[in-house]
Amino acid sequence: MDHPKIIATLADALRDKPGIRALFLSGSYATGHADAYSDIDFLLVAEDGATDAVAHLWKDAVGLTGEIVLWWDRTTVPVLINAITADWARTDVIILKPEQMKSHTQDKLTPLFDHDGIYEGLPANAPPLTPSAARFTYDVEEFIRILGLLHLVDGRAEYNNGVLGVFHLRNKLVDLLIAETADPVRGGMLHLNRLITLDQKDLLTALPPPGTNRADIIASHLAYAKAYLPRARTYAVTIGAAWPEQFETVTWDMLARTTDITCPYDRTNITAG
Repeated sequence: MDHPKIIATLADALRDKPGIRALFLSGSYATGHADAYSDIDFLLVAEDGATDAVAHLWKDAVGLTGEIVLWWDRTTVPVLINAITADWARTDVIILKPEQMKSHTQDKLTPLFDHDGIYEGLPANAPPLTPSAARFTYDVEEFIRILGLLHLVDGRAEYNNGVLGVFHLRNKLVDLLIAETADPVRGGMLHLNRLITLDQKDLLTALPPPGTNRADIIASHLAYAKAYLPRARTYAVTIGAAWPEQFETVTWDMLARTTDITCPYDRTNITAG
């Protein structure tokens, strides 16, 4: 079943059900960024919120769109249900009470039905995203912590596990690149291509894949450190985030003692971007 038909089927199935007050599209379908690979995100407003009865109504409705092969019913988030049907159509729904809608805005929702005019009472737009200096400092500390674990990887010759460290470093670099572009519509984690620039993509492409021997693991860690830390310092200056200078210093000192490597960038030559 194609996505427009799925959307229409779910709306028709729930429109007149007792206790169901509104159904909205959210996510990429609400912001105009959906493509053929997108999941379909919904926000369902029910008088009593995410009850078992409402969950059953939603499951029956999803079942009309295809055979359900994956059903996660309020497992990670108590108001979230994830489903996949046999043709691999993915639907997610957040189920809220009417009074829980206050944090939502019109620009992130598209009404499918709205019996009580909830949409008209919402703010038109969300406030601009502002970076959290404290959160960014934490992200930098986490990058340095993972980098520092290289001495453990090398000391135990755990080079297969070292691959996981490289992927953690890569994720932090990707988060930084997205923060630099400051796109107001982030979307899901599989939307990276539209969130970063061509130069940023070239940077990611040029980084070495993590091998499973000592030389490759060390080279990968150093390459990500060289790519991330100077940019992170510049970004920290830009947003007024504290830099964990002592933590970085002792980490490089420890790595120099234990693995005979040195910091791959000039820590004294950083200015705001």
